[in-house]
Amino acid sequence: MNAKARPGPLNLITDVSGLFVGNAGDDALKSGVTVLTGDQPFTAAVHVMGGAPGTRETDLLAPDKLVTEVDALVLSGGSAFGLDAAGGVMAGLRAAGRGFAVAGQHVPIVPAAILFDLANGGDKDWTLSPYTALGRAALEGAGTRFDLGREGAGLGAMTATTMGGLGSASLVLPWGATVGALVAVNALGSATVDGGRHFYAAPWEIGGEFGGLGPAVPSDPAARPATKADGAAGGGQGASTTIAIVATDAKLTQAQAQRMAIAAHDGMARALVPSHTPLDGDLVFAAATGMVSLPDPVIGALDLGHAAATCLARAIARGVHAARPRPGDPLPCWSDLS
Repeated sequence: MNAKARPGPLNLITDVSGLFVGNAGDDALKSGVTVLTGDQPFTAAVHVMGGAPGTRETDLLAPDKLVTEVDALVLSGGSAFGLDAAGGVMAGLRAAGRGFAVAGQHVPIVPAAILFDLANGGDKDWTLSPYTALGRAALEGAGTRFDLGREGAGLGAMTATTMGGLGSASLVLPWGATVGALVAVNALGSATVDGGRHFYAAPWEIGGEFGGLGPAVPSDPAARPATKADGAAGGGQGASTTIAIVATDAKLTQAQAQRMAIAAHDGMARALVPSHTPLDGDLVFAAATGMVSLPDPVIGALDLGHAAATCLARAIARGVHAARPRPGDPLPCWSDLS
């Protein structure tokens, strides 16, 4: 990738043609669901670098497994309860005749990942999980345009110092492929330097997309920044996890898509400090729609990995930057900081 790479027209993951995103949330619950789906099944892979992941149907994304394509990917709040969101998405896809054909049936393939937002001040006093209905609603609302910040899986998300959010960004590569990222930012660490307004991701910002403040040097670069585990709101073991999807219209095998997911984790580490901790479930899905051939299998894959990392770093900052305060928030939003 070189300097000619540029954001797509929406600067969203849906700049990858054929992909759609839907959000659904409950303000009282302070939680929600985000769904990525396509106009047809797409190649998918996954890579986990956090120590406390929560997932569904991720084993089948290994390159040696039978099913190589999926119908949707789900990011959800709600900790393990949020895995129910995939059931709602499956129901909606099945009603539309989507799914892996087997024995006269269609079984939608819907891998999912969750983040912990049970300690964010929302009303969690429910008997039946609300996430099944939220998952179906997110699927039914999927389109090319969607809002960032306190939306979908990012509705009740938090970092160590501010409320988190849903973020997205894209790049169009000089040889024609588009890469995009979608992320729900709920990190144990922080997206901003010393808890201020400057983003760790600032060196990769394009066009002032998250404030244009530029980089800042930490007051003590060698010190570990404060985290939720140190007693910030919503802290404690398992009270974190940043979950993301990176996507491209390039034609990739599952193994190549997995390499893109691995590379994308670099973007998470650029934008969140610390990241990939034992108390985070940091996970990246990769999706490839197969519309654009790689100009070279090695250089093309290198370009895609770097673009995915760059997009994910930018998307994380954009999600936190776009968050706006709501009643009962345990932490300020970035927009509240002076």
